[in-house]
Amino acid sequence: MNIDFQDDMQDTKSGNFCCHCGRRGALVDTQTVKAMLAVSLVAIRPTRYYFCQTQDCPIVYFAEDGEQSFSEDELRERVYQKHPHDEESTICYCFRHTLGSIRREWRETGQSTVVAAITLGTQSGQCACDIRNPQANCCLGNVRGFVKQMIQAKD
Repeated sequence: MNIDFQDDMQDTKSGNFCCHCGRRGALVDTQTVKAMLAVSLVAIRPTRYYFCQTQDCPIVYFAEDGEQSFSEDELRERVYQKHPHDEESTICYCFRHTLGSIRREWRETGQSTVVAAITLGTQSGQCACDIRNPQANCCLGNVRGFVKQMIQAKD
């Protein structure tokens, strides 16, 4: 049996591959797209939408059929994945942590309490990552990765 593995790039305009950059997108609930859009919701079609996290791609959401896409300027929020080095980028949308706020705490105290704070808030039922986060899932992976980068840069 011959198995053909696809990589993360594909020259296609449909499915779960971005219609602009060709990278694989992550399926997001239509509710997230509706919550993020700053344009009329008449634009929403009965199709599946995907999130493109590619930093240099202007597309944030794209339709499965490749006929529709939304860029960051059509959204209510800037997208962390599109600006992972900008101090003002929000990395936690529920509790409004930015890269700059996390770095400031790190510089002032030599530690970061953000992971613990987000975990506590999540356990208390105060998060809505599935709707407030453009990638439609919990930010903790992104936050942990960012804090780990700060720790490694210190060493």
